[in-house]
Amino acid sequence: MYLPKLEQFHKYKETDEGVFGVFETPEAIIHAAEKAKEKNYEGFDCLLPYPVHGIDEAMGTPRSGLPWITFFAGLFGFVIGTSFQYLTHAYDWPMNIAGKSLNAWFAYVPIIFEITVFSAGIYTVAALAYLCGIPKATRRILHKDFTSHRFGLWIPKTAKGYNESEVVSFIKGLGGSEVTVVKPENK
Repeated sequence: MYLPKLEQFHKYKETDEGVFGVFETPEAIIHAAEKAKEKNYEGFDCLLPYPVHGIDEAMGTPRSGLPWITFFAGLFGFVIGTSFQYLTHAYDWPMNIAGKSLNAWFAYVPIIFEITVFSAGIYTVAALAYLCGIPKATRRILHKDFTSHRFGLWIPKTAKGYNESEVVSFIKGLGGSEVTVVKPENK
């Protein structure tokens, strides 16, 4: 079991200035992420068309805190479902049906289960959207192939030790096929 830490709940910070390089294979992007981590670039990101096993470890990304949000949201749903039914049956409309107890908890199980799952699901999706910063209609597309078959390493200008010419040569040295310097768009 792991305990929740503040860095697990980091909110995605989008930057509009930096350098990205294009890589052809999952192995190449994992290698590039490991080297960027060794070089101590903070805030770099890997842009992938599909999940790549091992990329989180290569980037040094902490385990997500989303399971904790899901757990506590489910616990909240469990408490609400149990409380609602108990208070309704025991206090609001106390009816003795066939001599059964007013707190017949086994009859509550289907509703408790449904509210627990519903609550956990809704709060997880809401937390994920908040932490990822979506929806955002004005998001800039860096390279059209990142959504289909190529991989990208993004090093923002805000990264520690950022020097544009050094970053460009660093990404080229890793085997980046296209290295592009991104400047902010005029708004």
